[in-house]
Amino acid sequence: MRSAPPLACATYAAARGSCGATGDQGPRDPGGSRPLPLPVEDVIGILSGTLLAAFGAHLLHAAQLVTGGVAGLALLVDYAGGPVFPVAFALVNLPFFVLAWLRRGAAFTLRSLLGVGLVSAFAALIGPLLGPVHPHPALALVLGNLLAAVGILMLFRHGASLGGSGILALVVQDRWGVPAGWTMLAFDTAVVLASLSVSGWWTVLLSAVGAALLGVVIALNHRPGRYAVGS
Repeated sequence: MRSAPPLACATYAAARGSCGATGDQGPRDPGGSRPLPLPVEDVIGILSGTLLAAFGAHLLHAAQLVTGGVAGLALLVDYAGGPVFPVAFALVNLPFFVLAWLRRGAAFTLRSLLGVGLVSAFAALIGPLLGPVHPHPALALVLGNLLAAVGILMLFRHGASLGGSGILALVVQDRWGVPAGWTMLAFDTAVVLASLSVSGWWTVLLSAVGAALLGVVIALNHRPGRYAVGS
């Protein structure tokens, strides 16, 4: 079996948790369970992924739409008169990090905490910097969920997540091999149905389509063995 190039091996390890080749290099997590990408790659990937996810959530919020996952739950809390999205997003995520610590380890948990903190910070900054926006609901639905999906995928590739359903989805994928996107899609469906309590049926229908788009994009692009290199 040929050894994977160091960079490719590190990238695959971030997505799947191991490389299975003798060419893996770079620092390891505290438990020594898998190689980690180079620090500069992590910084760029996590910053880029969280910014894209925050901008996607901003578009959905501007159109009063809901998406799935913890971001969707945080939007529901916001719409129902609770804490604003950046604060709600951080609070709703907290219980899921216990699962992350137990099942995915310290490195993943700390990176995910960083991801959640950055999305909350970016979300708080985007509104004042961008100013009022009134996107067409169809555009917000497609672009907002695509941006969120790409951001989540970038975080997965760098050994992080946005907490919540992302943590649950990766744990289920590791344990039973179910693609992360399908677990997230099931979670998202429940969140969108819950949005009936604060939104009309048309908004819920649009949100359901958007949540399905997000889940399918992640399922098609983040699968066990998807990034395997070398044979």
